[in-house]
Amino acid sequence: MRRFDVVDVFGAAPLLGNPVAVVLDGEGLPTERMQALARWTNLSETTFVLPASEPTADYRVRIFTPVAELPFAGHPTLGTAHAWLAAGGRPGDGADVVQQCGAGLVRVRRQDDRLAFAGPPLLRSGPLDPTTRAEVCRALGLAPHAVEDAAWVDNGPGWLALRLADAQAVLDVRPGPLGDRYVGLVGPHPASGPADVEVRAFFPAATGTTEDPVTGSLQASLATWLASTGQVRLPYVAAQGSALGRRGRVHLSPDRDDPGLVWVGGATVTVVTGTLAL
Repeated sequence: MRRFDVVDVFGAAPLLGNPVAVVLDGEGLPTERMQALARWTNLSETTFVLPASEPTADYRVRIFTPVAELPFAGHPTLGTAHAWLAAGGRPGDGADVVQQCGAGLVRVRRQDDRLAFAGPPLLRSGPLDPTTRAEVCRALGLAPHAVEDAAWVDNGPGWLALRLADAQAVLDVRPGPLGDRYVGLVGPHPASGPADVEVRAFFPAATGTTEDPVTGSLQASLATWLASTGQVRLPYVAAQGSALGRRGRVHLSPDRDDPGLVWVGGATVTVVTGTLAL
C-alpha cells in the first residue's frame, strides 16, 4: 500500500486551482506502472516521490502526464512539496525544500501561507520569426495587429508567448489546432480587475491536455520575459483558468539577491488522501 494524495495547487479556494496526484512512496514501481497510473488518474500530471540520488536534494520526483514523462512542471512541483511536507518531510538544511527532477534541482520555499518554487532559467528567448508568429496567430484566430508582442519563453516545455492588449482579449481567444506548439497568452487587467494580468496556456493535443487550468512553468517564463523587457514590474499576481471555470492565482515575485530569478507561488491544499493498492 502506498500513500496517495491529490493536491489542489494555485487555487483562490479549494477546487478552483489545478490538481496533481502525488504518490508519496514511488520506490519499486516500474516506469510502465507509473505511466499506467498517470493515464488512469487522467489528471494533467501525476508524480512519484523517490529517494534522492543527489546529496543536496531532499527527494527525487518523477512527473507524468497521461501520455508521457516530463523533466519539470510547476504545479506538480508545489503539490509534491506540499504532500511531502504534510507527510512529515523536513528539509535537510532546515529552510528550502530541494527537489530533484529531470531538469535538475529545484528549490521550494514557504512564502507567507503559500509555497513557491524558483523559476528555471529560459533555454530559448527572443522574438518569434515572422512565419511562426503568423502561423500561431492563424491557429488562435488572432489578427496580426492584435498581438502587441511575441517571444520565445522556453524554460523546458518549449513555450512561446503572445501579449495581447488586455485580459478580455486573452479570454476571447478560441484556439484551433496548434500542432506541436506550447503557447501562452497574457494581457493586463484593469486596475479594478481580479489580478494584474490574465494568462492562458495551450498544449499540443498529443499531450492529452488542450488548455491547462494553471501552469507554473509558463507563469515563471512569462514573468522572466515581461519583467526583463519592462512590460510588468515584480511582484504581481496572475489569474489563470478563468476560461475553464477555475480561479487560479499565481504570485510572481523577485529574488532579493538574484535579480534574474523569479519565485512562482500559490496556495496548496490537500483535497484527497488515501492509499493505493499497488
